[in-house]
This record gives sequence, structure tokens and C-alpha cells, in this order.
Amino acid sequence: MQLSRFPRVSLAHLPTPLEHMPRLSDHLGGPQIYVKRDDCTGLATGGNKTRKLEFSMGQALQRGADTIITVGAVQSNHVRQTAAAACKLGLKCEVLLEHRVKQPSDLYRNSGNVFLDRIFGANLREYDKGTDFDVAIAEVADEVATAGGKPYIIPGGASNPVGALGYVSCGLELLQQFSDQRLNVDHIITATGSAGTHAGLAVGIRGGGSDLPILGIGVNVPQEEQEKRVYGLARETAELVGTPGAVARDDIIADCSYIGAGYGEPTASMNEAVLMLARLEGLLFDPVYSGKALAGMIDYIRTGRFSDADTIVFLHTGGVAGLFAYADTLRLD
Repeated sequence: MQLSRFPRVSLAHLPTPLEHMPRLSDHLGGPQIYVKRDDCTGLATGGNKTRKLEFSMGQALQRGADTIITVGAVQSNHVRQTAAAACKLGLKCEVLLEHRVKQPSDLYRNSGNVFLDRIFGANLREYDKGTDFDVAIAEVADEVATAGGKPYIIPGGASNPVGALGYVSCGLELLQQFSDQRLNVDHIITATGSAGTHAGLAVGIRGGGSDLPILGIGVNVPQEEQEKRVYGLARETAELVGTPGAVARDDIIADCSYIGAGYGEPTASMNEAVLMLARLEGLLFDPVYSGKALAGMIDYIRTGRFSDADTIVFLHTGGVAGLFAYADTLRLD
């Protein structure tokens, strides 16, 4: 896979660390757990979207764009990183924010990622849940073009084949780290939402010659819908990088049992997981994505779905800024 043939800009601090979590492993009394620190990508407090944006922004610049248009939930990590990348590259940024959380507090609406979006000078437009964003984004693009600008649209989560290239690269990076650290890894676990991280990772791991299983813990939609979304994007991405058929349908697993009341809605198991990692390993995880994925991993270990002899790698997708938006709902006791 020759990723060098795709336009790309340097935004992330790579490679990100792969670290053992000995206290968590001992506490859970099961597998040895490692964390892939994609919270350390560097851009605007870091996170997984920075890898994707290297390729999305690379294509935007190649096409002569001067304005980035993207979409996300109110506390979107993707939007925050996109706004920062636009600043770094001298581009304007138009953002469509979707209200997905029921009865959001003022803290949720104005702190965390939203506060950073405003610091980066993004133009924020707010929309109701369920808006047809294909239509809404097209309208904003027409507005930009009419005013003489050159828009470039990045979908939510930068989750299209171009953005997913960031996690094809991450998959290859992980395989090299496993080799360098002489790790025999049995499972990779990641949050799965807009699908680009999960799909790209699957292409990178399979395209790199490994049959290592990847477990996605869903944060938004039911299992059948999420797996279909991820597999479809994985197929498109594999074709883009010249490895058609690299990912089989059975390679895509998304357990969506840990979503709770809905996207962005706190759960007791997420709350426990976030505090557990903070107090055992000094690591912060977000309440929407990695927090729920951690809750799933912890439950899998407690219920014996992983062997005590296994080695697990958990992909930390970042999103720490979102913790501040949940300060009034997380229980700290």
C-alpha cells in the first residue's frame, strides 16, 4: 500500500506511543492491556481525527480550497480538530453543529469542544437533530462559492475513503510497533462511530498481512447498521489503496451494547471506566467515544470473553476536551 501517492499535510505527532497499562491489567486480573495513544497526535489537544485530516486537508489544498465545510455533533472532537487544522493551514472553516443530546445543559452547549471551536474562529451554525445534512452542507457550499470562495467538504468524522487513509496508516504503524516491541497481540479494541477509524484500521491491519481481530464498540447506532457502515467504507478504502477484497465481512465486528440511552448520553459503566483509567493510570478518556469503548472492554474482561493470557491493545481516540462539557453529569465519587 503506497500511501505516499496521496496528497497529505503534516498535522500529527507520529508515531503515537504504544504503552502498557500495568495497574489496569492487575486491577482487572485478566489480559495484559496496552493503549495506543492517539490522544497524543498533538493538534488542539489531539485525537484520532488528526490522522484523517492529514489526508483530507491534503486533498483540499491540492484542489485549491480556501474554505473547509464540515459537520458534527455539538461536542464534536472532529469539528474541534478540523477548526484547528484550518487555522494552521490558513483556511476558513464553516461548521454545521447538530443537536443530538436531549436537554443539553448550558455547560454542554458552550464549554469543552465548542469553546475551542470558537477560540479557533470557526463559524458555527446550529441545526436540529435529524437535519438532512447533505442538503444543508450543499447550501453552505453554494453560499461560500457565491461569495467567491472555494469550498471543500469534509464529512462528519472525516469518515470517507480519503479520511480513512489516516487509519490505514495507523494500522501499519501498529504492526510495526508490535514487531519492534515483540508483542504478540490477540485483540485490538476501538470505539466505532462515523466508521472511518474502524474501517481504515481494518484495511491497514489486513493489508499489512495480519488477521488480528478488531473489536469495535459502538457509540451511536445498532450493530447491524454500524457493521454495514464500517464494512462499506472499508471496501471503498481498500479499493482506493489498491488492495480490493482485503477486508472480509466477517472481519467487521461492532458490539453496540454499551451505547445506553443514545449518542453522547452518559452511562454508569462509562463513568466507572473513565474514573478507573484516571485513578489507576493517570489517563483521561472522553465520555462519548473512548469512555464507552473502555466500558465495553472492561465488561468483556470481567465476563471472561477474553482469556487471562491475552494481550489487548486499546485505541485511545482522544476527545479529552469533551470531559469539561460533562462536568455536571459525571459522578466523581
